[in-house]
Amino acid sequence: MIPIADPELGEREKERVGEIIESGQLADGPEVRGFEEEFAAFCGASHGVATANGTTALHTALEALDIGPGDTVVTPSFSFIASANAVRFTGAEPVFADIDPNTYNLDPDAVESVVAERDVDAILAVHLFGLPADMERLGTIAEAHDLHLIEDAAQAHGAAIDGERVGTFGDAACFSFYPTKNLTTGEGGMVLTDDEDVAARAARFVNHGRSAARFGDDTSGSYDHATVGHNFRMSSVLAAIGRVQIDHRLRESNEQRRENAARLTEGLADVEGIETPVEPDGRRHVYHQYTIRTDDRDALRAHLDDEGIGTGIYYPTPIHEQPAYDEVTCDVPVTERAAEEVLSLPVHPNLSASDLETIMTAVRRFEMGGHPS
Repeated sequence: MIPIADPELGEREKERVGEIIESGQLADGPEVRGFEEEFAAFCGASHGVATANGTTALHTALEALDIGPGDTVVTPSFSFIASANAVRFTGAEPVFADIDPNTYNLDPDAVESVVAERDVDAILAVHLFGLPADMERLGTIAEAHDLHLIEDAAQAHGAAIDGERVGTFGDAACFSFYPTKNLTTGEGGMVLTDDEDVAARAARFVNHGRSAARFGDDTSGSYDHATVGHNFRMSSVLAAIGRVQIDHRLRESNEQRRENAARLTEGLADVEGIETPVEPDGRRHVYHQYTIRTDDRDALRAHLDDEGIGTGIYYPTPIHEQPAYDEVTCDVPVTERAAEEVLSLPVHPNLSASDLETIMTAVRRFEMGGHPS
């Protein structure tokens, strides 16, 4: 079986984890501070606040921007449910806007329509599958209407717009380090921001509201709690893995993903009924997922499974159609169609040339009529 994902952890990660275990400092500490600084520097942001996972990063960023009860946040329904759940955790209301049919990211025109129809406080843009959203237009909308702009960059480590990496285009940005991500710590997340006050509020929120000396808080007492917060901290073990991933894997991994994606796009270009991913001018896709679309998605997936090729559907049910959101109404036809047609093929860095050829041959065989009856 050619798997849809193949997380990369090697001897360097094992060595660093062993060193942390030997040190005895397993919880939040200098190793986490080092990871925060290095990942922020990689993305070009001023401040990083590590968290326990990507969902807690989203929740933390929204809280740090003072999003709460009575507020509304525009976000796509075509995303992992954490995007909307994090909004609800704050007491705010997620409002769904439709997506661009080619990029699967928020359609700025749809966002403008929502903003024109109701009061909105923030835009939460998702860089889906590793492709940056149209942050120039979304930023213009946010500025014109005095809205917060947050990036959900959980799938976009190293993606860029005109050479500037995502994580730097909004008031705050959120990353996930889940095992299948382009950079993994096993679990973990990060909030990035250029605003020191936002960073300070985030740092307090992830640590029970405890004053954060690194952002100038008075910490004369080690149990000074300036605000109410959670325990959303990252451990030193996870941070150690992340620091190795930045130094030794992320750049090379992203380049290999891009090479694999280019090969797949070339090999599938003439397959009837298949749409391959796009990369708009100025945007650098890092292919967390290589997502095609076809109106015969389920049959193609069954065929590829028979051929020993793992696939994924991200996402088969839009958030607004989930039982947890059954009271939500919205008009998002592009989202609903995408959910019926998208299929992700393996693109991870550990694919061999033979693997890629096997994938392309299997898709072409399906197109030529070799799929199950």
